[in-house]
Order: sequence, then C-alpha cells, then structure tokens
Amino acid sequence: MAPDGPAMDVAQLVADYHQAVYRYAFRLSGSVTEAEDLTQEVFLIAHRKGGQIRSEQSVRSWLFAVLRNCFLKAKQKRRPVPAASLKLNIDSIPEEVPGDEAIDRERLQMALDQLPPNYRVALAMFYFEDRSYREIAEELDLPIGTVMSRLARAKAHLRTSLFEPELGPAVGGKHAAQQQTPSQRG
Repeated sequence: MAPDGPAMDVAQLVADYHQAVYRYAFRLSGSVTEAEDLTQEVFLIAHRKGGQIRSEQSVRSWLFAVLRNCFLKAKQKRRPVPAASLKLNIDSIPEEVPGDEAIDRERLQMALDQLPPNYRVALAMFYFEDRSYREIAEELDLPIGTVMSRLARAKAHLRTSLFEPELGPAVGGKHAAQQQTPSQRG
C-alpha cells in the first residue's frame, strides 16, 4: 500500500518522536508491551498515511491523535465500559490535596490503569498534550460538559488513589460500592 501524499522519512520521524509517543502510550495503556505495540502501530500508520500531515508543526499532534485512536480502538475491542455504570462516591474525595509530595511512578500507573479508557484519554490529552477542555471536546467529538466531567472524575480518582489510598478509588467499580454502609445502599 502506497503512502498518501509525498513520501515521509519515517526513520527521522521515529528518531524525533519515538520517546514522546512511547511515554504517552505507556501512560494510556499502563503496560510496556501494549505501549510498544501502540508505538509501533502509530509509526506504521505514519508510514502509510504520513502524507496527511499538513505541516511540520502538526506532526506531534497528528501522531498523538493516531495513538489515541489506536488505544481506544484496542480497548473497545476488548471490553466496552458503559458510562452509565460509573459511580462517583463523593464522600471518598479528599477536601485538600497534599503539597509537593513525590508520587511513586508505579502507584501513579496503577491509579491510571483503574480509570476507564475514555477517562484516561481525556486526562492524557489534558496533561500530556496541554489541550484545553474545548480542544479535547472538539478532538473527541464530545460535549464540553462530558470532557469536564471525565476530567473531574479522573482527577478525583487519582487524588484518592495517590494521596488517600485507604479510601479506595473514587471512580465507579466495586470499591465505591463497598465503602457505603448498608443504610446508604438502600
């Protein structure tokens, strides 16, 4: 299959962007193997469709968009997570976030792995790509309120998981339900 548009120097593309793409892939997937596979897939797509890149300034964002799409596509194939099943336990969100404590990278990755893929993507776009709420909403074709909600819930989960692990995850799942007393469950 021939690439779209003029041929790209894929070797130079890999040399320039491999590290950034791999780091982003690892934060999304939480797995060295998956991050390597995603990174490889991104550069294969870049080889085939690199002609779609309009300018040198947009290469990084184009590669990140391809990576996000590959990650979400892979997660959808494995197991969909219905958004309606996510519950937020307001009581488990800490009122204050501790100051300049060093965050253990393994604990951070474990906390990220507990997030649904759509939450992880929004969070990664916000922090790794420095995208605004509006840019994320436009890129993912979502209402801005949905983006704000996903980011708020993801951040709350990370705060709880990293700074108050005894409270358990703040985003959905069995831990939130286990924290309720029988009278709270109804």
